[in-house]
Formats: sequence, C-alpha cells, structure tokens
Amino acid sequence: MPDKKILILDKKQIRQKITRMSYQIWEDNLEESELIIAGIIDSGYTLAKRLQKELQRVSGIKVTLMKISLDKDSSHLKADTDIPVENCTNKVVILADDVLNSGRTLAYGLGVFLNTPLKKLRTAVLVNRSHRKFPISADFTGLDLATIIKEHVDVILDGDEDAVYLR
Repeated sequence: MPDKKILILDKKQIRQKITRMSYQIWEDNLEESELIIAGIIDSGYTLAKRLQKELQRVSGIKVTLMKISLDKDSSHLKADTDIPVENCTNKVVILADDVLNSGRTLAYGLGVFLNTPLKKLRTAVLVNRSHRKFPISADFTGLDLATIIKEHVDVILDGDEDAVYLR
C-alpha cells in the first residue's frame, strides 16, 4: 500500500510563513545592525537562505548566512561550518532547521556555539511537531503541527515544488 501524503503547506503558504517569521525575527532584534542565520543542511540551510533574503527585504538589516553540517549519528558533537564560529562572537545568531521533532538536531546545532560568547541565540523552524526528547523549543515557528509519533513530516524546499506533507 503506497504512503498516503497529506498536503499541509503549499508553496504560497510556505512563502507566507517565512515572511511572518522574518518580521518576528526583525521585531526581536530591532536594535541590531547585523544578524547571523545558521542553517542546518539540507532543508534547514534552504530555510535559512530564504529567511535571509526576506529579512533583508523587509528590514534592510545585514544578515550573514552560515551553513552547519552535522553528523547526527555520532555519539559526540561532530559539526562543520562554512564560516568560523568565532565570527559569531557578540552577535545574534538564529539557528534554522526545517522540522523540530525530538529536538536532537537543534541540540547538536546549539552545541556548535557553546564555546562562543553570543549576544543572543534563537531558533527558527518551519514546522514544530512537539515530540521532544531534548529540552529544545522554537522561538520562531512557521506552523505548530499536532502529529502522532508514527507520522512523518516531509519538507520540500526546492523552489519549484515547495511543499510540506504529512505521511
């Protein structure tokens, strides 16, 4: 039997969510002249790029993009960034990912910044599923979605076929 997919967000709705999240991020950082958005690859980085573009459009604030790659299967934090983490010193960082489920990925992402003195660290997710195993919450959320643990959320952010499905 094929997986039944239910469309949760279409391309237009995703764009609206990102715009709203951008305004919320700006409101939370009105006094800042620069922000860093750190996206966890793959879809988290795509979300970060879109937030960066939209934030610059609505606010004019300088937004630096950082790419974080994580080894989620490791029992120790193994992460790489495309710019030095030290560049975030005394700055506001927004950590972005596509879906917040157990909190594990965001917890690893937060670990990247543990030894760096930041002005503020916030999290942004497109979909918040609320099945926490780790004490992680989203500061900026596109959609809070009540699901059962067996359901899976697929986020597709490729530009042409942007969509969020529940299966």
